[in-house]
Amino acid sequence: MQPTTRPTRPLRRLWAGLAAFASVVGVVQMVAPTPAAAVSDPVIVVAGTVSPAFANEPLRARLDASGYDAYIFELPGLGIGDIVDSSVALAAYVDAVLAQTGASNVDLVGHSQGGLVARYFVKYLGGDTEVDSLIMLGTPNNGTALANLGNVLGVQGFCESCEQMAIGSAFLADLNAGDDTIGSVDYTNIYTSYDEIVFPASTARLNDGATNVRLQSRCWLRVVGHLGLLIDGAVYDGVRDALRHRSVRPNCWAL
Repeated sequence: MQPTTRPTRPLRRLWAGLAAFASVVGVVQMVAPTPAAAVSDPVIVVAGTVSPAFANEPLRARLDASGYDAYIFELPGLGIGDIVDSSVALAAYVDAVLAQTGASNVDLVGHSQGGLVARYFVKYLGGDTEVDSLIMLGTPNNGTALANLGNVLGVQGFCESCEQMAIGSAFLADLNAGDDTIGSVDYTNIYTSYDEIVFPASTARLNDGATNVRLQSRCWLRVVGHLGLLIDGAVYDGVRDALRHRSVRPNCWAL
């Protein structure tokens, strides 16, 4: 699997058109696209369940505008298979990015299931030697009741990862056994009280030294849902803080 850094031309036109429209009507105020200081690590956005690469393009575009060499890793089969298999594929993708860029480490930004894929890679597949920062957005670190409900309704055999993301699953028990933060990797976990996929929201929290940031604890009027974590300006401001190893203080006025 060869990494790519640039979106297709239609997506670039779409993004440019949206940005131009937002600047005219004054609805969206993008985070200032100033180059990031001392950028050294490539950044890989790890997509979530049933999330094609283009759905993660707004976040990749913000990273690119801030001066980062950004990539998108789409989960194999859109993430309905075994999370372990997705982590193995991520390991190969990380190696390809490191070989292409000549970098020693990467930073990972995992949305939803993407955060679990990244965590498994770091814990069990040698990612602790290749990852500098692991940033999670709306990741069901301790499961989600939605997956439990899906199991009751009969998703078994259709969505293996859904079974693995259920509260109390064997997969999560294994992933969360022992230390949740591995080696020298810097773990940041950003989540929202209004997440309609990961609930209760408290299941997103990670222990053992991770930086947990509930968006509304700082921006209490900010209404951001699960998919909104990919496009929200305040969330991105927090991501950028984490990438720079700064205290995560989202700019509540960034749209």
